[in-house]
Amino acid sequence: MSEKKKALKKLIEELNEGKDPEAAKKDFKEIISDAGPDELAKAEEELVKEGMPREKLNKLCDVHLAVFQEQLDKQPILVPVGHPVSILMEEHRILLEYVGKLNETTTKAVKKGDFDKITDELKVMNEVADHFKKATKHYLREENVLFPYIEKHGLSEPPAQMWIDHDKIRALEKELFELLEAAEKKSMKFSVFKDKIMKVVPSLANMMATHYYKENNILLPAGIRLISQSEWKTIRHDFDEIGYCCFTPKEATKVFTVEEKEEELPEEVKQEGMIEFDTGPIPINFIEPILNSLPIDVTFVDHEDKVRYFSKGDERIFIRSKAIIGRSVINCHPSKSYQAVEEILTDFREGKRKSAEFWIDLEGRKIYIRYFAVNSKEGKYLGCLEVSQDITDIQKLEGQKLLLD
Repeated sequence: MSEKKKALKKLIEELNEGKDPEAAKKDFKEIISDAGPDELAKAEEELVKEGMPREKLNKLCDVHLAVFQEQLDKQPILVPVGHPVSILMEEHRILLEYVGKLNETTTKAVKKGDFDKITDELKVMNEVADHFKKATKHYLREENVLFPYIEKHGLSEPPAQMWIDHDKIRALEKELFELLEAAEKKSMKFSVFKDKIMKVVPSLANMMATHYYKENNILLPAGIRLISQSEWKTIRHDFDEIGYCCFTPKEATKVFTVEEKEEELPEEVKQEGMIEFDTGPIPINFIEPILNSLPIDVTFVDHEDKVRYFSKGDERIFIRSKAIIGRSVINCHPSKSYQAVEEILTDFREGKRKSAEFWIDLEGRKIYIRYFAVNSKEGKYLGCLEVSQDITDIQKLEGQKLLLD
């Protein structure tokens, strides 16, 4: 495999330097003539471990896909209705119908040459855009549940590549939303709108088609091979907790059952007793309700950068599922955030700083995110505590409100 890795690495560099994809396909076929998709995925993972940036590797994915397409098309996925894979594939199908409709409508609109003449087309385009906005839960289910389970079974690179694609789709959708808003307000010339929309929409259509094909034919089949039936039941439960899109058919989410008898799990043993803190004792069974009652999201990452705990309040800001327990915290973030997260954790571990803070705008709310180094009394680094809080209403406070008011 070492010679193949060297050849792959060289090909990736050439692609990033502008090598013709068609020529790359020929070279690629020679490199992997006796390897299958799974073997190639492992080779790609090794390249990343050796320092190959994931964004560079992402450029190889389309070539990889084109070479294996004929082979992949002969491997249909057979899962029952209600299976998490079935749900995702049905949503893929519907989203592709929407983007196809968007592409067709956009072409009609730009031919009319005037904002006043495309009222009907804009209505359709905005309806499709609204569906894209409401598709958020589709990607959250993949990133927070499916990807961690596939990673637990030793395949981390395909999920990482799919997350890169998700970010590209989100970026193109953002451009689309901004252009449609400008069209509604007529805040730009139609000629400018035409040029921009005819770049964004085809790019989005191509991106979504390629991405869903990769998931349907590479990622999801790999998941089926790796993940057990009992794990799929847990995944379905986590999918239900996150929720579905407004366009997800009810039939697609019907109860998912498996034919084989599952091994019965022992009844959960309730822990009793008290934990003695310096500031007072707390019954063990009080601790989780206390943490879940806090008006903040709390996530603890241990000294090995593995997620070990998250609070489960009624209204979490960021989606979390049990699938992330034991997952590398780096893989819980999009690739563009890897370096920043690594720098913070390294600084915490080396004692260079005790906290880091950020604030972002999310769906019209101001979110305050803080990281805190957690150290023992002796100063040993134990891990990192991530605390997220919606401070929108706090920012509006004025004057005073006394306890008795």
